[in-house]
Amino acid sequence: MLKDFEKLPEDPAELRAVSELLVNEVKALSLKVERLQHQLHGANRHRFGSKSENLDQLNLDLQEDQEIAEAAEEQSKPTPTTDAEKPKRKHSRKPLPDHLDREDEELSPGDDCGQCGGTLRTLGEDVTEELEYVPGRFKVKRIIRPRKACSCCETIVQSPLPSRPIERGRPGPGLLAHVLVSKYGDHLPLYRLSQIFAREGVDLDRSTMADWVGRSTALLEPLADMIGRIVRQGPALFADDTPLKMLAPGNKKTKTARIWAYVRDERPWAGQSPPCTWYQFTVDRKGEHPVSHLEGYKGWIHADGYAGFNGLFGKEKAREMACMAHVRRKFVDVFTAQGSAIAEETIKRIALLYAIEKEIRGKSPQQRVKVRQAKAKEIFDDLEEWLLAQLPKISGKTPLAQAIRYALGRMPKAHPYLSNGHLELDNNSAERAMKPVAIGRKNWMFAGSEGGGKAMAIAYTLIESAKLNKVDPQAWLTWVLSRIADHKINRLDELLPWRYAESVTEVV
Repeated sequence: MLKDFEKLPEDPAELRAVSELLVNEVKALSLKVERLQHQLHGANRHRFGSKSENLDQLNLDLQEDQEIAEAAEEQSKPTPTTDAEKPKRKHSRKPLPDHLDREDEELSPGDDCGQCGGTLRTLGEDVTEELEYVPGRFKVKRIIRPRKACSCCETIVQSPLPSRPIERGRPGPGLLAHVLVSKYGDHLPLYRLSQIFAREGVDLDRSTMADWVGRSTALLEPLADMIGRIVRQGPALFADDTPLKMLAPGNKKTKTARIWAYVRDERPWAGQSPPCTWYQFTVDRKGEHPVSHLEGYKGWIHADGYAGFNGLFGKEKAREMACMAHVRRKFVDVFTAQGSAIAEETIKRIALLYAIEKEIRGKSPQQRVKVRQAKAKEIFDDLEEWLLAQLPKISGKTPLAQAIRYALGRMPKAHPYLSNGHLELDNNSAERAMKPVAIGRKNWMFAGSEGGGKAMAIAYTLIESAKLNKVDPQAWLTWVLSRIADHKINRLDELLPWRYAESVTEVV
């Protein structure tokens, strides 16, 4: 367009018209530059720094996840009653290394015959070896069960083999807990864990551990479901979701699945319920999923404004509490990209609200409302009025204007926190729950199937809920896996992480 003005007209009226065109062109170009700078800043800020993994690793990750799903499905089937019904073992069983320490546990039926009272004499014994792991080292636990015969009536007796997490499996509860926490707590793909074990002289194939993970998560699923019920019983919860790549069946491409997190955390207002997080996996981001997850819930839901949550809100339904951290973030992006004075002032005003929240953290709901009404309400209302006044002063197409419009759309839904001490100013509790998923997907890249995604959600529910309660997830899962096979389903609450913490305290 500028070439059209290489030869300017001499008529003053025509010159004025040309100057107006040039001014409009400069404004349009300036706006475009500003928008592109903002986009470039955002792209650089959120850009992944890690390099893509090679094809071999992707194939390993895929196989691992599929095997986990298959094992979880197999574990859920009824226990076979005859040898003919038992499925053939899919994985080779290698001898346990001789250099590992052996710890013997003898299960004796006693010295007296239960039938006639005669003395029992030993005929032989069965030895079942179980590979166990204690933090820092492996050991082999030998369960010795002598077979004894009565010297009077020749009755043969032997103690039954105790229940184990995986029927006919070799791993002990400590090893299973270590594998689960390594994969979903420390974000190690199982092929890397296999390499680590190999350095200790223990040959454990990745596919074998994938089978363990699938069976363990299937066994632990009722406990994860109980945590989900506890989350949905609270007066307020935090909800968020994050994308996750999943292999599309029938081809070698991936589709975008989702992990959803629902958090109950009453610590900021001195609530009595222990904090916990419930994760769910879905193959897409349709709004029907959170509606299904939280069906019947009528409390407050802290959310980020995603339209898929809208089905949760309404008359006789849950109520929405917006997130001021999302509002603040948009102004931070504008300020760091452009140095806007309006964005800076907005950030400072929001900081005053957070300073008040820091002051009342851990106080009762009544105390929190009292302080918010006295100190925060005026700041919040003034901020809303001030943003309304700034919007007409700037171009409506700028990133700053978009940030202001977003804030003005969300602030009325954040206003309820001023009069409800159970609510928080933001949804950061749910966002913190998403960090392990974000770290993990950089390592294992994607979920191989819906079944693998479900196993992942179960493991995250257990591990992250334990962390919220300052419980070592590996120690707790070891404790749970050593008991859950024989534990009554109507007493699952006895296995929750905070109950474990209480039992440990009592022992100490």
